[in-house]
Amino acid sequence: MHMTPERERDLLRLARERIEEKIFGNPSPAWERLKGEPWLAEKSGLFVTLKKDGDLRGCIGAIVGESPLGETVRDMAIQSAFFDPRFPPVEADELPGIAIEISVLTPLEMVGSWRDIVIGRDGMMLSYRGRQALFLPQVAPEQGWDLETTLSHLARKAGLPAEIWREPDCRFKTFQAIVFGEKEAHR
Repeated sequence: MHMTPERERDLLRLARERIEEKIFGNPSPAWERLKGEPWLAEKSGLFVTLKKDGDLRGCIGAIVGESPLGETVRDMAIQSAFFDPRFPPVEADELPGIAIEISVLTPLEMVGSWRDIVIGRDGMMLSYRGRQALFLPQVAPEQGWDLETTLSHLARKAGLPAEIWREPDCRFKTFQAIVFGEKEAHR
C-alpha cells in the first residue's frame, strides 16, 4: 500500500472522528468526504494505538486485512478506545490528551528461525501449540529491548513460559509496518 502524508492525515482523522462520534454522537465529516476513495477500499492489516502522556492507553488491530482500509481504521479506533481489555474505556474528558498512532501492516511471512527477526524493522508473531502473540515493529525499540528480551516478553504475552521461543517447534512470522501518528495530543 502506498501511503502519502495526505493519506496518513486522513486515516488519523478518520480514527479520531470515529472515537468522537462514539463519545459525542457527532457524525464524521472526514468519513463522509472520503468513503468513496479507491485507496480506502484496499485491504491491509492495521493497528490503532492510543497513547496518553506517552503511555499506552489502548492498542487493537487486525493482523490480516479482511475489510477495506477505511472501515478497518474506524473499527480498530473503536476497539482500541473502548474494548482493549487492559484499560477502561476512554472517556470524553481524556480524549484531548490522547495521541493516535496507526500501523499499516505488510502481509505476514514465515521465517525459518527467530534469528531471522530484525529488531526495529520487523513486527513479529510467535506461535506455539495453539497459542500466539504479536508485537508491532516499534514495540522493542520503544522499550529498549534486544531480540531475546523481546521474544521473552512476546512468549509471556502469549501466556507461555518466557523461554519457550527457544523450542524448535516454536514458529515465527514477521511483517513490516508503515507507522505514523499525531505529533501530539489534541489538548
